Amino acid sequence: MTFLADIAAFSLLAFAALLLGAQILAREFGDLLGRRRAARKETADDGIGVLTGSILGLLAFVLAFNLSIATARHSERRLASLEEANAIGTSWLQARAIDSPQAAAIARILEKYAAERIVFVQADRHSPVIAESLARTAAMQTQIWGHVTVLVRDMPGPVASSLMNAVNHTFDMTTAMQFAMAYAMPPQLVLLLLGLSSIGMGVLGYQFGLTGRHHRVLCLLASALWTAVVVEIFDIGSPRLGSFRTDTHAYEWTIAGFGDIPLPGAD
Repeated sequence: MTFLADIAAFSLLAFAALLLGAQILAREFGDLLGRRRAARKETADDGIGVLTGSILGLLAFVLAFNLSIATARHSERRLASLEEANAIGTSWLQARAIDSPQAAAIARILEKYAAERIVFVQADRHSPVIAESLARTAAMQTQIWGHVTVLVRDMPGPVASSLMNAVNHTFDMTTAMQFAMAYAMPPQLVLLLLGLSSIGMGVLGYQFGLTGRHHRVLCLLASALWTAVVVEIFDIGSPRLGSFRTDTHAYEWTIAGFGDIPLPGAD
C-alpha cells in the first residue's frame, strides 16, 4: 500500500497506468490458458460463464463498497474542517467580547491559529510541513491556554468559563481534524479491490480464450473504466493525494470574519 500510495502521490496517471497494465496482463494470461485448453479439445465447462459473472458481480459490489467508504472519509474531513473553523471563530468572538489583555492576546493568537490550520490541511503527503505545522499549532495552544488560565484566575465567573469551554472545544476539534486527515482508506479493502480487478479480467480472458473470441477492444474498454473508478476511489479516500483534497473554504471564511467589531454607541 505504501508503494502504491507513493506512486499515486507522484502521479495519478502513473498509478492508473500500473493498474491498467496489471489488468491487461491478467486478461492476456487468462486468454492464453483458455486457448490452450481449447487447443487440447477439452470440453468447455458451461459453468465458466456463471463463475465469470459471479466474480464480476463481486467486483462491482466491492467497487461500490469502497466508493462508499471513500466518499464517507472525504465527507468526514470536510465536516471536521467546518467544525474546527466554526470553533475557532466562536472562540475568537468570545475573546473579543471580553475587555482584558489576556482575551485580546487570545484573539490575536487565534487569528494566526486559523491560518496555520490551512497550512496543515494543504500540506502534501510525507511533507515536513505537516510536522512543522503541528508543532506550531501545539505551541499556540500552549500560549492560548496560558492566557485562558490567567483570565480565569483574574476574572472568575461565567464569562471566563464560557471562553475556556470555547477554547477547549477548539482544541478538541483540532484533534478531530488531525485524526480525520490521518485516517485514509483501509489498505485491506484497497488490496482486495485491486486483486479482484485483475482476477476478474483474467477470468474474463479465460472465458474468451475458450470460445476463440478475444474481444480485446471491449476488454480494454472495461479495464479502462474499472481503472478510472479505482483511481477515483483511491483519490477520494486519501486525504493528501490527487485532486480530491479537503478544501479550506471554512477556514478562509473564518479568517475573513476577523476584524474590528464596531460597538453600538461608541464614537
